[in-house]
Amino acid sequence: MTRGTTLHKKTLLAAASALALTIDGGDAAVAQTSHELPAVQVHAPTPRAARRVAPRQNAATAPRAAPRPVEPRARTTPPTGMIGSLPPSYAGGQVASGSQVGMLGNRNVMDTPFNQTSYTAQTIQDQQARKLDDVLANEPSIRSYAPRAYGFDFVSIRGFNVPSSAYGINGLYGIASGFSFSSLAAIERVEVLKGPGALLNGMPPDGGVGGSINLVTKRAGDDPIAQLTNTYASRSQFGTHFDVGRRFGEANEFGVRFNGSYRNGDTELANQSQELGTAALGLDYRGERVRLSADVGYEKNNIDAMTRYVVLGPALTGVPVPPDARASFMPSWGYWNGEGKFGLVQGEVDITENLTAYAQAGVVQGETRYLYSDIRLTNLNGNFDGSPRLNSQTRDQAAVQAGFRASVDTGPIHHAINFNATGSEGEVGIINTTGTAFTSNLYSPRPSPTPLISVGAPPKISDTHLSSFGIADTMSVANGRVQFTAGVRQQYVESRAFSATTGLQTGGYDTSATTPAYAVVIKPLENVSIYANYIEGLEAGTVVGAQYANAGQVLPPYRTRQYEVGAKVDWGRITTTVSAFDINRPLQLVDFVTNTLTQSGESRNRGVELNVFGEVTPGVRLLGGVMFIDARQDKTERGQFDGYRTFSVPDTQLNLGGEWDVPFLRGLTLTGRAIYTGSFFADQANTLLVSDWTRYDAGARYTFTAPWNNKPVVVRFQVENLFDKNYWQGANTNRYVYLGAPRTYLVSTTFNF
Repeated sequence: MTRGTTLHKKTLLAAASALALTIDGGDAAVAQTSHELPAVQVHAPTPRAARRVAPRQNAATAPRAAPRPVEPRARTTPPTGMIGSLPPSYAGGQVASGSQVGMLGNRNVMDTPFNQTSYTAQTIQDQQARKLDDVLANEPSIRSYAPRAYGFDFVSIRGFNVPSSAYGINGLYGIASGFSFSSLAAIERVEVLKGPGALLNGMPPDGGVGGSINLVTKRAGDDPIAQLTNTYASRSQFGTHFDVGRRFGEANEFGVRFNGSYRNGDTELANQSQELGTAALGLDYRGERVRLSADVGYEKNNIDAMTRYVVLGPALTGVPVPPDARASFMPSWGYWNGEGKFGLVQGEVDITENLTAYAQAGVVQGETRYLYSDIRLTNLNGNFDGSPRLNSQTRDQAAVQAGFRASVDTGPIHHAINFNATGSEGEVGIINTTGTAFTSNLYSPRPSPTPLISVGAPPKISDTHLSSFGIADTMSVANGRVQFTAGVRQQYVESRAFSATTGLQTGGYDTSATTPAYAVVIKPLENVSIYANYIEGLEAGTVVGAQYANAGQVLPPYRTRQYEVGAKVDWGRITTTVSAFDINRPLQLVDFVTNTLTQSGESRNRGVELNVFGEVTPGVRLLGGVMFIDARQDKTERGQFDGYRTFSVPDTQLNLGGEWDVPFLRGLTLTGRAIYTGSFFADQANTLLVSDWTRYDAGARYTFTAPWNNKPVVVRFQVENLFDKNYWQGANTNRYVYLGAPRTYLVSTTFNF
């Protein structure tokens, strides 16, 4: 048995055993603290003659007073706990006042030595976010790397690719879907932490050093909820979302939350339609010293005429004018049929008032079959070669983590100590078959015959085993005005690749790495934080896909290093932040001459971020910011491209949104947002310059009280890409671009019951 597998199984066993023993021991500890009391004798009182009172004539008989209901006593989570302790919303309700910072637990924004933002369920609902990209459209440090109806999710954070399989769910990384998060119906918070996070979260299965995205699932609140939201999106996609939850028990200790959604119809693109159904159930228990929760979820996503990338062929010396985004040039016979499900359990127990042990375990399984075509442009007139492909995939992933959080004082120094052990294993199966090539044009698409190709069950092409142990201590003095964090994680990784034809191993490695991190927070004033950090990131090497000539090769692991400084000011109801970062990461490139995927050189991304969130004045809210970034290639082969800009990284990214509660019409709110992306090169040699673009969104919502139950009803209207701008967006692969979405209308109505 390999070292990586052995370590992983030991981690799983240790996590399960630790939680079981801790919970069992915790209950026993309570029983052992009781003391035997002396016997007490109780004597019956001497009976007295009852005094009869004659009732008054014509007096109404007063009913016996009903016993006063006992209000359930809220059970609070200690600072060392996580379950049931979401940081409260900040002024305006669009973001939270803090979020989970990996193994360090929940941290207030002003106490976090990183750049973080946590978007609330209110933002998700008010902006009518259909998928994660819509929430991340508020982030200046993030750009989507994939079309909306693509089936996979990729984003760029600080100029580096982060796939959906690298996202966390309730702080556990390794169980997020390898495919698209097509619905946010069950999500309470979207927590974004910018920069690498090897110490905080361990190594994600498929990389993602630009930052961390953690999805927090919904839980039943102290007040019952029953909501029905009906939705419409152009051209004719209708949907509904049902959200219900409540708590039970004498102390409201048991909670149930269910979210179900369904939508179907034509999308904003010609010849394209989508049918999506999701269901998610969240259960939790809040005891005096023990807290438990469980989540299960299911998603089925079918797309006709799925969207794909455009490859700028080697003969091109420029970038063609983007075509009409609404008139899709993708073949009408393409489709995506995907299905996924996940399960997650977690628990924590307060061993003492200052010591909490925890454990989590989860699994995710996804499968898809999709028919598509590569689109390779051959000239600036829009002519392209199409190559039909039928792909079938399966992805299975399991992950576990366990540890403890302690809060202790040593003289004037307060310590927040965190220990964490993680383990995950995953297996990917892929089969891909190519059909007969065809030709068409971006501006005048021609129909092509449906490919007559088929595939069988996907064989295993790779598996990965990860395990790690991390420890960190945040030392603070002067009532938290000075904080210093130091930590280290030992990471083990085993990755193997297999031939899809023979099943034999074609490559792999078994290695380990140590990743330290240091951070400091200084508060010269109560509302001002100055911070700095050094942190590293680790990524397993890519298994080269079947579309490349070196299919099956496993590229070396990636190590990323970041230096960052920043400042945050909380002005009371609005917060502003500024940060400067310097990150180095190896580059992954496609050689179009040999059709091989290789690792060559590195990208050094240096940038400055400015962020703002909160209320400027009562009824006026701002959310967004700007990032200026200089991404340059370094250590390329023979220094050929040293100093050139890194492909698909714009020099400027701006996202700024605002809301105004109209004072003369109670309940009406007007919204607007501007998204600007600077120019960028689509290739390593910096010959293909993609023009900058600006997108404007506008909308309104109106809240009124329903006459039938005196509960609020919210009607929302929104237009994305108000001026119907056609533009190219960047992708995570050399010479790849994709077309931005056209003008899209969104309408929804939420009823409360």
